[in-house]
Amino acid sequence: MKLCSRVNFLVIITTFCSILSKVNSSKIDTNSHSFVLACGATNNATDADGRIWSPDSTYLPSSSGNSITSKAKYQDPSLISDIPYMTARIFKTQTAYTFPVSPKSRHWIRLHFYPSFYDNFNCSNSFFSVTVGEFTLLNNFSASITAQALTQAYIIREFTLVPLQTATLNITFSPSSAYKDAFAFINGIEVVSMPEIFQAAPMVGFTGQTTETQAASMQTMFRLNVGGQYIPANNDSGLGRIWYDDTPYLYGASFGITSVANNSVKISYPSNLPNYTSPVDVYKTARSMGPNADVNRNYNLTWIFQIDANFTYLVRLHFCEFQMKRMNQRVFNIYINNQTALEDADVIAWTAAQGVPAYKDFVICATDQPGDDEDMWVALHPSGKTHAEFSDVILNGLEIFKINDTTGNLAGPNPVPSPPLKIAIDSQPKPTFASNKTTKKGIIAGSVVGMAAGFGIVLGVLAFVKRRKNMNNSGGKSSRGGWLPIYSRSRTTETRTTISGKSSGSSHISNMGGGLCRHFTLPEIKHGTKNFDESQVIGVGGFGKVYKGEIDGGTIVAIKRANPSSEQGLHEFQTEIELLSKLRHRHLVSLIGACEENGEMILVYDYMANGTLREHLYKHNKPPLSWKQRLDICIGAARGLHYLHTGARYTIIHRDVKTTNILLDDKLVAKVSDFGLSKTGPNLHQTHVSTMVKGSFGYLDPEYFRRQQLTEKSDVYSFGVVLFEVLSGRPALNPSLPKEQVSLADWALHCHRRNTTKEIVDSHIKGEIIQECLKQFVDTAVSCLSDHGTDRPSMGSVLWNLEYCLQLQSNPDGPKMVAEQKANDAYAMHTELLSIAEEGGEGQESEEHSTEAVFSQIVNPQGR
Repeated sequence: MKLCSRVNFLVIITTFCSILSKVNSSKIDTNSHSFVLACGATNNATDADGRIWSPDSTYLPSSSGNSITSKAKYQDPSLISDIPYMTARIFKTQTAYTFPVSPKSRHWIRLHFYPSFYDNFNCSNSFFSVTVGEFTLLNNFSASITAQALTQAYIIREFTLVPLQTATLNITFSPSSAYKDAFAFINGIEVVSMPEIFQAAPMVGFTGQTTETQAASMQTMFRLNVGGQYIPANNDSGLGRIWYDDTPYLYGASFGITSVANNSVKISYPSNLPNYTSPVDVYKTARSMGPNADVNRNYNLTWIFQIDANFTYLVRLHFCEFQMKRMNQRVFNIYINNQTALEDADVIAWTAAQGVPAYKDFVICATDQPGDDEDMWVALHPSGKTHAEFSDVILNGLEIFKINDTTGNLAGPNPVPSPPLKIAIDSQPKPTFASNKTTKKGIIAGSVVGMAAGFGIVLGVLAFVKRRKNMNNSGGKSSRGGWLPIYSRSRTTETRTTISGKSSGSSHISNMGGGLCRHFTLPEIKHGTKNFDESQVIGVGGFGKVYKGEIDGGTIVAIKRANPSSEQGLHEFQTEIELLSKLRHRHLVSLIGACEENGEMILVYDYMANGTLREHLYKHNKPPLSWKQRLDICIGAARGLHYLHTGARYTIIHRDVKTTNILLDDKLVAKVSDFGLSKTGPNLHQTHVSTMVKGSFGYLDPEYFRRQQLTEKSDVYSFGVVLFEVLSGRPALNPSLPKEQVSLADWALHCHRRNTTKEIVDSHIKGEIIQECLKQFVDTAVSCLSDHGTDRPSMGSVLWNLEYCLQLQSNPDGPKMVAEQKANDAYAMHTELLSIAEEGGEGQESEEHSTEAVFSQIVNPQGR
């Protein structure tokens, strides 16, 4: 099955959420305490946001000798704080935490998991359940599989539990009995008292029927600030929630427009709507369809969410009209899963004023239908019968909660690691248009038969629940893994098989590499890495660990080994061999060989003594690079990418350009690495390649995300982010910063518009940069970040400009380089580099056109 993954270049993450903040007791009246625990810690610890996490031992039974505390052996770069994730509590037998709580309060429970290596415990062997009273929160849960499937370093699960009518709340961790040596673990626990925020809601498809949601426990699946940006927990309205951007979930290219309330509009909560329902920032931004009424009448504004089938869901839509002032100006219909949830929605009619928030709740059953994906569609369309002044819709926020079933179960099965969702307009089921006559008949007919079919559906749901329970107990599979949005994919995943079907695989490796890829035996690899000794590990990525090793009696190499317990990486393994075996360039990491034996997938590369570019920019003890060194590295990386785009027989698009994929050798020469996601680009008769969205969060080309159409300009966009990363010495994404600064690309463009770019320059190099050089560098980076690929320069043009920057920096008082001389210098350099070109059958053609194609790209950098 496929995962719901609508990728966004700006925010969030998914993989990337802030540590949740304290509940604001001045806004919320609660009678019970809140608990924020760093599991396995021995003392109070403060996270990156200044929040204090307490040790967890106080809340465990005195006889908890069955538990073990441990520290993670590796800190993933995407962890913005080591608290609470770098310590863990491990359970080999069933163990429960006990918290004193108010018996009449509803509670948030947030569980934090970082599936790493802890002493002798590999989290890929961890399968367990989590229960609270009669409610099953997780069953047969694998944080490792979930993290791999979502390509996230850590996982947060959020639940809201009804009052338990008892003064103690027990959270029980139970290792699975179905797996040998299985264990449970947890890194952080939050138990936060909350008010009752739910009430009865109408059931979609069942006229006149409601569900008492205040009597249900739920799991948070999605929480979106529609039309706005990421809202961290400390900016929530007192409930410590995180709100994500909605862009990744929009259907196709019809994503409407976003708007922000101006300063003259004050958000005023009505007396019947507590201000903790949703923060002001949610109601200050919105998404609508746009000003063209003819266009609006012919499409729906639609969001798609991957869910677990055979559960009931609460869908909460938040509204606040800050543009219209009168009734019947903007009236629209709401559809959920192609069923009419509400007709003739008019926000001003509900609130009687501009700037007044409101929300609407709907409950819908999601049953598993043969041949259907486990998707939930939420769509808005202008009403056709009210003759409103504007044919438009509006939405400010959206939350989706999974409701416990009749057995108290909230657990879905573990997700299946799979390729990211491909949004293909011609292959997706189409949303319902209210203006379609056939659709109208279907809606009417559905309403007529709804009551008659209602009892049958309910019985069907119960049957499915029973089947689902059996699936969970047997380790059944699902396509999604939790409420955190999936904003990016940095790896493709496929079913793990040996490529050749034999134990050796040497012939197949040779065939894949065109006879140019050396085959290593597994004993050779083990000998070179001291049997994969942990002391030899120099890095960890989505594919697996990277070891420093020796071959041929002393040659130092980097050995990348796929995670043996993962089903991830077959496609990347093949792609690396196919591409790198035939590519040779000074600024590309060289593949020496590969090994595929006994289920192992191992790649052997040249050793890069100075690691990744990222390690030299921030969050590392290495001395800072000078500005000239940074320029040289950027130029080297640009040369490598320019060669990929123009120097090979076919355009090669890297698709994962970032500072961790730019490696430095012992002389700080930059080499582009990690070609597992690379794609052969369009030929002369094409303008793009239609493909699944892949890449890394923070670097992803927004046009590629919207259109699912890949060009080499997608690499240019990512490289623009790298340039600003080099200039600023900060990550592409930093959720701990104020929301307008979270995305480096966003913030850099904002500073450029305000002419305050100097504010983002790394303090280590501020005094080194010549003003003319800085301006040229920033202008180049800004042009790379243009919204539309056609407005971005080619990599040849980027390279040209960076070389010019170096000339300005090196000779500020001399005459400026003449364009002809600059082109000649660049041409000479690339002639030398490309003469190495590709080896094998394609090498001759590469050499033939390298002196013309590359020269034309540099002299006349129009790109493709």
